[in-house]
Amino acid sequence: MNFLPINIDIEGKRILIIGGGRVGLHKAKILNRFTQEATVISPKFEEEFHTLPFKLKEKSYDKKDLEGVFLVYVCTENSELNRQIKQDAQEMRILCSVCDNPQLCDFTSPAIFKKDDILIAVSSNATNVHKSMSIRDAIKENWDYLLKKLQSPHALYTKRM
Repeated sequence: MNFLPINIDIEGKRILIIGGGRVGLHKAKILNRFTQEATVISPKFEEEFHTLPFKLKEKSYDKKDLEGVFLVYVCTENSELNRQIKQDAQEMRILCSVCDNPQLCDFTSPAIFKKDDILIAVSSNATNVHKSMSIRDAIKENWDYLLKKLQSPHALYTKRM
């Protein structure tokens, strides 16, 4: 796997999460930091989903659910269904992330630290999620120190790299 780190404009794009369990809820909470527009499909939902601004459709997956979708997070607990959704998305040229299965992903979600206009994404190329999260947490814990360090006269580089 060789993932390219990029930022994608999702404004006005249809985003779909398939799966209303714990993993789907985790992805929905992360996504909610960047948009209030997404649809979640699942036969049942964790209660906390009802606190999010997303459209909830209580139903089983159907390939037609992918029509017009820009990107999809697949978060079911059924590996056979996950593979089918990935195949359907690939046929329809939709970016797809099958959570907890990087081999089936077109993209992965990095560990994210966001403060004002600064967004720092830490990725291990889907090999060590916990290490990425630890590095993100270290950045978060040391944010004020890093900002202060950048404001010192010695922080400016005099030669170009």
